Amino acid sequence: MNRITGVEIIPLRYPTVGRFKFFESPSGPPGRAAVLVKIVSEDGTTGWGQSVPVPRWSYETLESAVSALERYLAPLLVGIDPLDLDAVHTLLNREIAGSFSTGAPITKAGIDLALHDLIGKALGKNVRELWGRTGREEITLSWTLNPKNLEDLEPMIEEGRRRGYEHFNVKVAPDPVFDLEMCRIVKRCVPEGFLWCDANGGYDLKTALDVAPQLADIGVPVLEQPLPANRLSGYQALKRQGALPIVMDEGVVSPEDLVEFFRLGCLDGVAMKPARCGGLLSARRQVEILESEGLMFLGSGLTDPDLSLAASLNLYGAYNLQHPAALNGPQFLVGSLLSEPLAPEGGKLRVPKGPGLGVSVEESRMEALRAV
Repeated sequence: MNRITGVEIIPLRYPTVGRFKFFESPSGPPGRAAVLVKIVSEDGTTGWGQSVPVPRWSYETLESAVSALERYLAPLLVGIDPLDLDAVHTLLNREIAGSFSTGAPITKAGIDLALHDLIGKALGKNVRELWGRTGREEITLSWTLNPKNLEDLEPMIEEGRRRGYEHFNVKVAPDPVFDLEMCRIVKRCVPEGFLWCDANGGYDLKTALDVAPQLADIGVPVLEQPLPANRLSGYQALKRQGALPIVMDEGVVSPEDLVEFFRLGCLDGVAMKPARCGGLLSARRQVEILESEGLMFLGSGLTDPDLSLAASLNLYGAYNLQHPAALNGPQFLVGSLLSEPLAPEGGKLRVPKGPGLGVSVEESRMEALRAV
């Protein structure tokens, strides 16, 4: 295959609508930051990827992602064969080393996605075809609820239902009284919907042990990331309690993390995010581990725009995701780089079918979203 001749890094900021707590910051500019990665090979084939840092969710920022990509990671790619993804990730991980797990995984995901897109386009195949998988042609979505007040909740539910959504995920923690009442209201309004609680590491162990059986009594089927990622003995205690399936998110970055946490008895499954894992190579391997061990596989995202959203859809479609996916980019973001933006219909998104990630970037739309 043709070698890589150039890499371009473009910082973006997507306007947002509605309230999402991870984008509320008094110190930063409004909007959803992202970094577009453009990789070009000798014959002019172009691959597009996206890094999607969220400072209130991880330590990675727009500025750190741009700096890491421009100064450290992008120069490694020029002149190499993009087909050997394992070798590329070895280079990336040597240049920016890890600590507890993979270093700067959200940043590195932009390169991984662009390489998948480049390889697929060069070979005339969608990434699912490269993997030898077909799976689902559409993904059922979950509507995200994160109200400040309980009075705001029912109008939020009705807005989701008006748009065709039948399933809901709620942001919980740290207030268990508020959280339990919120879940009661959701179950009353949408009794047949899949209700997914995500604490984003916001409970302490005592509170989580107290809340989990009460959530189960309400009819909540799963609790995501109840504790901070490094509270492994706490996760063991919650799994031993057995009130609810416990899935991890923030703490599972590499396949090695997943295997270790499973061996330690810390989890019942993972809420997968390709953006969190350094991209599709790592995420695919983790999904296959989940399948082989009979663990729960949920699909979510980092309020992904455009390329990152397309990558998630391809992964979840290829591996036949069984539960509604918390992919809330279309719910909270405005604007698109794509010639055909990814827009839900009836609470579902079609899995892109074209070569690579299955979508086409319209470069003329870039300036409107460029971060300054």
